[in-house]
Amino acid sequence: MKGNIMLVLLALLITISLRAARVDTVSIFSNSMHKSIKCVVVLPDGINENGKKYPVLYLLHGYSGNYGDWVNTVPAIKSYADKYNILIVCPDGAFSSWYFDSPVDTAMRYETHVAVEVPAYIDKHYPTVANRTGRAITGLSMGGHGGLFLGFRHAETFGACGSMSGGVDLNDARGKFDIEKRVGDPVTHRDNWTNYSVMKVVEKRPKYPLHIIFDCGTDDFFYRINANLHQKMLRLNIAHDYIERPGEHNWVYWANALQYQLLFFTNYFSANNP
Repeated sequence: MKGNIMLVLLALLITISLRAARVDTVSIFSNSMHKSIKCVVVLPDGINENGKKYPVLYLLHGYSGNYGDWVNTVPAIKSYADKYNILIVCPDGAFSSWYFDSPVDTAMRYETHVAVEVPAYIDKHYPTVANRTGRAITGLSMGGHGGLFLGFRHAETFGACGSMSGGVDLNDARGKFDIEKRVGDPVTHRDNWTNYSVMKVVEKRPKYPLHIIFDCGTDDFFYRINANLHQKMLRLNIAHDYIERPGEHNWVYWANALQYQLLFFTNYFSANNP
């Protein structure tokens, strides 16, 4: 009898492992930068079996990272794709793109790539909810800046956006993180440092409503600018969820923060795609 039970359990484990979330690594050709750029796509179990369309969370990496950071450092995202029945897409933002089209380096067009080219590819190759109510974008650090920056500037594409420990004010990081390479000298290109910051971008209310969440650890070097952004959005009457909790600028914090943001985004998806 014990032998039979063990065989059944073994068969069950094999079945579960065979039907676990799938991780694709794809190359997406960027027309704006004339090269192929890799991207990770985490797919929920059973995709393509039932004709279902899935919402997509675009999850951005930080400075000096790449498209594989999230899935390699927080492998639990594979289980989150299953749990919430969503695709999780991790584009590459280069070593230090800051996720905008650089006004001083025409070779860096990562706003166009992440906000236009990647969603177009994902919608073409996977069964997605191919409209703004089926897309959200967030990220960590540089990717946190990207999540809010792209969310506000491309609200026709993303219905929800967020940030974890985001570098939301470029002026706060002068001399760091290659920002000067992307926006120019802080004296001769002073306006770029302001105009390409989330802190300024939020002043222009997008045409479409956004669901917004961002957070930062109280021991993070970006804590002050995130708290300032929260206060500014309150003054501008921009609805948002803001969370601050003990934590530093590290993967321990981001792995935890992602779980709260996933709940926020999946609640948004459910409410808008019944």
